[in-house]
Amino acid sequence: MKEIKIVLEGEHIRFVTDVLDRIKASGYTVFSNISGKGHSGYHEGHLMFNDTSSLQMVLTVVPEDKLEAILSALKPFLERHSGSVFVLDASVLRPDHFLSTDS
Repeated sequence: MKEIKIVLEGEHIRFVTDVLDRIKASGYTVFSNISGKGHSGYHEGHLMFNDTSSLQMVLTVVPEDKLEAILSALKPFLERHSGSVFVLDASVLRPDHFLSTDS
């Protein structure tokens, strides 16, 4: 299994969730209003105007055979927009919960 963490501006969250839905990730978690420091400096986690003006992180765990499709879909986006993607090996207690669903 692979854990994928995607950090990006909130205005682009729909793009990432659409990619995960299209590739049939079994699920994901969105963390809103996160703070951190990167290439462009420090980002506060508070809302300035709405969720689209703050940083968000999407976390998903997928079987390894879905990884390349997700990364291939995200790469062109990240060449035009700021953001980060982290991929880690993951062990899960209930692997059957991470199988694709048709719903």
